[in-house]
Amino acid sequence: MSTRNSPFLDTIRRTMRLRGYAMRTEKTYLYWIRYYIRFHKRQHPAELGRSEVEAFLTHLASDRHCSIGTQQIALNAISFLYNQFLEQPIGDLKFNCARQSRRLPTVLTVAEVQRILDQLSGVHRLIVELMYGSGLRSSEALSVRVQDIDFEGLSLMIRQGKGRKDRTTLLSQNLAPALQAQIELALEQQQRDNVDGLGPSMPVALSRKYPNAFRQPGWMYVFPSTTRCNHPVTRKLCRHHLHQSVARKAVKRAAADANIRKRVTCHTFRHSFATHLLQAGTDIRTVQELSGHTDVKTTQIYTHMVGQRYAGTASPLDKIREAQASYAY
Repeated sequence: MSTRNSPFLDTIRRTMRLRGYAMRTEKTYLYWIRYYIRFHKRQHPAELGRSEVEAFLTHLASDRHCSIGTQQIALNAISFLYNQFLEQPIGDLKFNCARQSRRLPTVLTVAEVQRILDQLSGVHRLIVELMYGSGLRSSEALSVRVQDIDFEGLSLMIRQGKGRKDRTTLLSQNLAPALQAQIELALEQQQRDNVDGLGPSMPVALSRKYPNAFRQPGWMYVFPSTTRCNHPVTRKLCRHHLHQSVARKAVKRAAADANIRKRVTCHTFRHSFATHLLQAGTDIRTVQELSGHTDVKTTQIYTHMVGQRYAGTASPLDKIREAQASYAY
């Protein structure tokens, strides 16, 4: 079967949209399903079975040397294909697992964060400050709408975050003036779009029920895109939020200008948020809730960065130095 403009893949796409899957999940699953079909010489998946799935997953680990995370994502995509779309459960699988590589996240010091911020200005700086100050992923920071910000309660609502979960996190009071100014600019853009009968991209079901909701200020993105685009589902002209590449490029450039020799990405500020809260004595359960981690084990990785696992334990070299200092007297 051909995977280019494939009716089969289009049907999978429609099924995922009916079930409310996130757009990024949709693109990722379709990528791996397309890869799986091409790996098996474009045979239809309904004609394949458990052994072919096992061969594909083993190929990812043995030949492509994919990480365990990548292999797991591919497995999730193929499981959706068989268990939910084709309704042909593949059961327990036996395949070569990718090697589990334990990598600690990159964390910046407070001084390094400041050095990077000093290289940024305007909307780029505000986005990075929001990621660091509230522990947001770049996608979460860019998709914030006006109604998600509570200036009085100094809180921020993250809607449909990773795992399609909503959560509330804290908002730095130092960001309030800059955010309010950015919101005013965004609302002015919304008013100009409304004149043409357009507005921010909206959830499909909600726009169907309330066709004029795009005119309400609360639904406007705080960081609107500079251009209009077609909605990925309805294909209607609208204005989305800034693309993630905007933040990614700004961070890369600022880290280089600040002469930071660590590998810095947008996600580094989220890691630094959690680590710095723990260093300040914040309870790990609170950090878990603010970060939106399902399992506290995910949050516990940051204790390695602050030494909390080894509280009260000193390096033996320090003991020698202390002994030498006492002999000196």
